[in-house]
Amino acid sequence: MSVDPGASAERTRMAWRRTGLSATAVGLLAARPAVHPDAGIVAWLAASAAMAAWVAMITLAYRRAHGLRSLPPRPGRRVIPAYALLVTAFAVLGGLVVML
Repeated sequence: MSVDPGASAERTRMAWRRTGLSATAVGLLAARPAVHPDAGIVAWLAASAAMAAWVAMITLAYRRAHGLRSLPPRPGRRVIPAYALLVTAFAVLGGLVVML
């Protein structure tokens, strides 16, 4: 029985796609307080930061998925730590949104 060498890259690429979808949900939930009629400047700034982080996360996920298509797949030396920092920033931003 032979193992397909592209199967693990395909699974990883799909995982990055799922992560991008979850980042979309988190970004939209973080931006939700800004559409409230009584939203202040802080809510708008938080929503802007959430959308900027979302764009950065989607861009990084796309770059990583594209890097996995090459043979052999390119390592994610810069993308993965940058993504980890963005996830941490989303967590902090989520805490701020809950406190508002």
